[in-house]
Amino acid sequence: MIDALIAGRLYGIAEQRTGHAGSAYVTCKVKAMTDDGDGIICNVIAFNDTVRETLLQLEDGASLSLSGALTPKVWTDKQGNARPALDLVAHSIQDLAFAERK
Repeated sequence: MIDALIAGRLYGIAEQRTGHAGSAYVTCKVKAMTDDGDGIICNVIAFNDTVRETLLQLEDGASLSLSGALTPKVWTDKQGNARPALDLVAHSIQDLAFAERK
């Protein structure tokens, strides 16, 4: 696990779900740009109430920063190419609308 700060744009919309024990959580995807101009998708899950509520209010393409526990992964696309992926358990969030409210 890596303690990380990810900045990017919401890719799609966040979805609220319920776990087996009845606990609520939110999942979403964030597209972060790399140094070479490519984007990498970060799969995000949030259990924190503030993070969940904020993610659910954001629209597709909203700019945001998330911090939390990051796990790097590799997956193989249909052409057999190895591609990077990131999984983040988000503990805190800052979005553009939050910054404007401050």
